[in-house]
Amino acid sequence: MQDTVQALRRGDLAGARSLRLTGALAALPREVFGLSDTLEMLDLSGSGLSALPDDMGRLRKLRILFCSGTRFARLPPCLGDCPALSQIGFRGSGLREVPAESLPNALRWLTLTDNRIEALPEALGARPQLQKLMLAGNRLRALPASLAGAPNLELLRLSANRFEDLPAWLAELPSLAWIAWGGNPLAGAARAPARAPEVAWSHLEPGALLGEGASGRVHRALWRKGGTGAGQAVALKLFKGSLTSDGLPEHEMAACLAAGRHPHLTGALGRVTGHPEGVDGLLMPLLPPGWRPLAGPPSLASCSRDVYDPDLRLDPRAALRIARAVAEAAAHLHAGGILHGDLYAHNILWDGVAGEAVLSDFGAASGLPAGVAGTALERIEVRAWGLLLGELLDRCAREPEAATALRALERACCQADPRARPRMAEIRAQVGAGSTG
Repeated sequence: MQDTVQALRRGDLAGARSLRLTGALAALPREVFGLSDTLEMLDLSGSGLSALPDDMGRLRKLRILFCSGTRFARLPPCLGDCPALSQIGFRGSGLREVPAESLPNALRWLTLTDNRIEALPEALGARPQLQKLMLAGNRLRALPASLAGAPNLELLRLSANRFEDLPAWLAELPSLAWIAWGGNPLAGAARAPARAPEVAWSHLEPGALLGEGASGRVHRALWRKGGTGAGQAVALKLFKGSLTSDGLPEHEMAACLAAGRHPHLTGALGRVTGHPEGVDGLLMPLLPPGWRPLAGPPSLASCSRDVYDPDLRLDPRAALRIARAVAEAAAHLHAGGILHGDLYAHNILWDGVAGEAVLSDFGAASGLPAGVAGTALERIEVRAWGLLLGELLDRCAREPEAATALRALERACCQADPRARPRMAEIRAQVGAGSTG
């Protein structure tokens, strides 16, 4: 980091669009303002900073600011003076206060995960471009009523706070598609059923790493039931045990177990016990070789939308098969009182050819309340499925035979009035009876 600071002082970084200063800093180097005509992304994560200069507004092209792992008790009011600032990340920074003046007018993506925030300003709902709001792991009991008028809010994370109820207007937001609230006193995440099998660590032989996410690592493993025999090839997820942007790993584990077995869910075979370091783990069915995520997760530019391989072209039959599989999985979850919360292409694993697919990752899963309130919240996820359907249709190599009906279904699922959207069980029946071509 000192090399970067020295390069700044020499003028070697003139014209830079991005800058990362993540070592120990006593203050933001004034030389940063020499980049005011070009700097778009500034990463100060882990720098130990507790304040920013009052004249941050001089960075007139700054769009993205990361200050995670710093020591700010208060979101700096000077951020509101940055005319282009649209993405702010202060994860695990000790924040207690969010002043109204700290929220820039162009705010699109705000990450305040893992702090000590008890209240948010009404000004938050007056930021019309707000699309993604990450609030897991704070001390919130309520949301600003002004958010009821947030027209573009698509993703909201409320897990591991202190909510005793959710405002009814959440289910009325026209664009909301992804939401998580597990780990709050109102309901908590789905709990693992008592019948969930326990698998002793001594009966497992971990193997190669298959993948890694925010909540844990997935390994190939051999499960010798009873501790002897040839064993069964399985996937073993070992949790990191820390809060993620979606919520707590223990709630992910409980929801995955409570979801039960379904052909289009990754599901769980059992819960690991007796790990030598006390790590929590789940056993899951091992997918066939070659299965992969349908898309990549959202980027800094796409904000709340997945990033697909630009060369991906789907056979129409495969696209519809994927859409049907995910609808069946989501309908199964809703019937069991679980909202997936992260119904995205990057959480869909597929065979890459025919459209065989499973929905994975319960990190954002939440327990649905009973009755009308639960039905209303289900329709948030219906919008997520509708967006997915549109993405699949856009990537078809040729127009499906049922394109007109499918586009009509996409519009019905994504319409601004959530109460007019179909329920997932209706969608499952409609795509199940539809054409495969």
